[in-house]
Amino acid sequence: MNLVNQSIIKHKVGLLNLAEELKNVSQACRIMGVSRDTFYRVKEAKDSGGLEALLHKDRRRPNVKNRVDEVVEEAVLAFALENPAAGQVRVSNELRKRNIHVSPTGVRSVWLRHGLQTFRLRLGALEKKSAEEGLVLTETQVAALERKREEEQQIGEIETAHPGYLGSQDTFYVGNMKGVGRIYQQTFVDTYAKVAFAKLYTTKTPIAAADMLNDRVLPFYQEHEVPLLRVLTDRGSEYCGRIEQHDYQLYLAVNDIDHTRTKARSPQTNGICERFHKTILNEFYQVAFRKKIYATMEELQEDLDAWLLVYNHERTHQGKMCCGRTPMATFEDGKQICREKMIA
Repeated sequence: MNLVNQSIIKHKVGLLNLAEELKNVSQACRIMGVSRDTFYRVKEAKDSGGLEALLHKDRRRPNVKNRVDEVVEEAVLAFALENPAAGQVRVSNELRKRNIHVSPTGVRSVWLRHGLQTFRLRLGALEKKSAEEGLVLTETQVAALERKREEEQQIGEIETAHPGYLGSQDTFYVGNMKGVGRIYQQTFVDTYAKVAFAKLYTTKTPIAAADMLNDRVLPFYQEHEVPLLRVLTDRGSEYCGRIEQHDYQLYLAVNDIDHTRTKARSPQTNGICERFHKTILNEFYQVAFRKKIYATMEELQEDLDAWLLVYNHERTHQGKMCCGRTPMATFEDGKQICREKMIA
């Protein structure tokens, strides 16, 4: 039962219950804002058919005369599997070459009736049909399926087994502060527990990225006796370079931390940091800059640290591993998994 029907039934049952409680139909109708006629129709429907009779019934009927011919509909469906990447305008134009005339709107109406209105749905139908019938796919169909697989890899879930298994680090541009200049935030998020760290800098450099790990991140993991095994970053110049000449790469090597880079032109693969940046922008920066005028970066860092304390220890998180717990609670619960994985 959908939310609309649930709401309608709740309202109607509430009207009947209120009238029974007050022993006064007129007063119940006045409170609920309905007429007496409506009350008696609802009561009669419930008495005769139970709760199912209170469901919203859509009296609209499709006008079959407005539909495209069956031959045209079959041609649209066939073309959707031949070339699933084509949009409705292109389908209309291509079918016109075959002397089959259907408007782009008509193409979309056919797609909607058969659940093919999006590229992903058409690809799913193609995969299902090829699996059932053992079809030999054309080059266009193969290219479309490969494109779908690439997109799924880019937005796929990050593999993380326990706290410290993988950390995600990224740079976030905060803004330009008068008297200070540009301000950048170095962000680190534990991909398992979603515990987050953030520190402000005036430069976007390898030494700033390394300082973030050295000042905030590694001391935290050392305090909890949890090793940080790997860090995921994008391919920015502050994270990538020759080890012997790059402060960040050198710091990772000295501390025996593996470095994984995101796929080129695919920022979605570092989506945990990207999602945290949206949260910190909405819940901290946009609020803080409206409540207070900051004269120094240190003042802003102080308020940022206070917000992070709440984020990590008090704010519940709906991530896959957190399931409504706070990031720190998830981290504490996951430490046992980490210790079981460690080899003496």
